[in-house]
Amino acid sequence: MPDTSSEDTLTMLMADAMPLSIEPVEIDDRRVGLVIVDEVNGFATVGAGNLAPPVESDQVSTMVRETDRLAREFSNRGWSILAFLDTHVPGKPEPPYPPHCEAGTGEEDLVPELAWLESDPNAILVRKDCINGFIGAIQADGSNRVVDWVNQNRLQVVLVVGICTDICVMDFVLTILSARNHDMMSGLEDIVVHAPGCATYDLPRATTRELGLPESLSHPGAAAHHMGLYFMASRGAMLTDTIRFSASPSP
Repeated sequence: MPDTSSEDTLTMLMADAMPLSIEPVEIDDRRVGLVIVDEVNGFATVGAGNLAPPVESDQVSTMVRETDRLAREFSNRGWSILAFLDTHVPGKPEPPYPPHCEAGTGEEDLVPELAWLESDPNAILVRKDCINGFIGAIQADGSNRVVDWVNQNRLQVVLVVGICTDICVMDFVLTILSARNHDMMSGLEDIVVHAPGCATYDLPRATTRELGLPESLSHPGAAAHHMGLYFMASRGAMLTDTIRFSASPSP
């Protein structure tokens, strides 16, 4: 049984030294889209692959539950949803991670709770072969499916959930913030990250030793989650744990 006391202490120290500003967000009359990052079996279904949780995780379960709740609210209101699905070419792992979410394995498919999005008319699914979904959305002709999605839907706010907070979610958020500032999506105003709708994996240092892995691959989940949120906020993302919807959808 790994000793979590040092990890808890680390997280508390980080929270003290690097505080987060997490505020309720009102979804008013602005046009908003939901981005779901990599909530696929290979990352969020117990035992589904090398990078899937080995046992039930409260953080992952909360993420999926929050994502499903938000996605259904968006769908009911006719608002647009974009879901990234981590999908890699077989035999071409993404260092430093072992093979995961390879095409044809089922790991690359949405978790069962979100499978309904595959046939939802408000959702588009974007398969990506790299950590950064914004880069993975670049097409052969140079266009970008994220940029096109934001511009075609005239989005002013993008709400982001997904896994992992400090890896795929953070890479996407940091890049779309820069793309917004570069005026690639002229109407886009705010990038909002729903903290309870995000999760990351836990790999304590003791466990890396037990598995014979380099200790540099240690990944204390709570601390990494905090760091991901902190760095997204430091670049200009808004963090929230409460989303309030207006009584009627925007046009």
